Amino acid sequence: MATLTTATGTLSAELRTYYDRNLLSRLLPRLVYALFGQPKPMPRSEGQSVQFRRFSSLAVATTPLTEGVTPSGNTLTVTTVSATPAQYGDFIEISDILDFTAPDPILTETGTLLGEQAANTIDQLVRNVVMAGTTVQYAGASSSSRVTVGATDLINATEVQKAVRTLHNNNAHKITNILNASTGVGTKPIAAGYIGITGPYGTYTLKQDAKFIPVHEYGSQAGGTLPFEVGALDEVRFVETSNPTIYAAGGEAGIDVHATLILAADAFGVITPWGVQNIIKGFGQGQDPLDQRATSGWKMFMTSVILQQLAMIRIEHAVSA
Repeated sequence: MATLTTATGTLSAELRTYYDRNLLSRLLPRLVYALFGQPKPMPRSEGQSVQFRRFSSLAVATTPLTEGVTPSGNTLTVTTVSATPAQYGDFIEISDILDFTAPDPILTETGTLLGEQAANTIDQLVRNVVMAGTTVQYAGASSSSRVTVGATDLINATEVQKAVRTLHNNNAHKITNILNASTGVGTKPIAAGYIGITGPYGTYTLKQDAKFIPVHEYGSQAGGTLPFEVGALDEVRFVETSNPTIYAAGGEAGIDVHATLILAADAFGVITPWGVQNIIKGFGQGQDPLDQRATSGWKMFMTSVILQQLAMIRIEHAVSA
């Protein structure tokens, strides 16, 4: 199978006689979605799918018993949720000439780029799952579907409070633990709250609301602030993502409709049987009889799944210009 080899001709900018040796920094995305899912294990040699089961609550028993008469009793109902992980990955092949002549640490920089790519891939894969939830709220008093969301149907305190009311009515619990962002393994405690995930336009619009509390005005709280947390409104702590969901021209008169996700505890799970693996093949490894090529790559085996539709709500709304 043919592969793309990064050679001297591809990176001609690396071969200039003189240049500034400080590589330009990259503008990296704010990756947040996987932080709020339940990390779920998948044992080796137990098949390719993971199955989750949930017993439904029993209805209250308000009818008095008849003396001496055994009641009919009840039955258990189980809901099953299944998920099948898939494999993802990418690599870059580097020639021996480029490695010898380029003034930059090509393999080191390649590993960094691939790590950023892997993290962004996970973020967008999780986003695509959780943003497809079935509990939806359309902003504005008259909106009943995406195509009826108009330019004045903004995300604001009223819409956030409606979402909180829905979560309360659904008996959804506040989030008290998130994935440990520093290690990617295990969880760490946070101050209890629902979590809102919104994009830069959503943040800008929320900041126009007098009830929005910017993060720098917080008092001290258990667990500190969340990664990329921008503020709070009512019982929701908002974090900003670089990967928001925007339905281009999806609203009334062809406006863009933006989606803000409000999460409660146990809304979704993230299954990663193994973490992201960095795979480096040096010159001469594999099908490389003349030691001409080295590769750096990554792969992972993962998926995410909505566990409880009633523990999350997607607000579809317009944003301030």
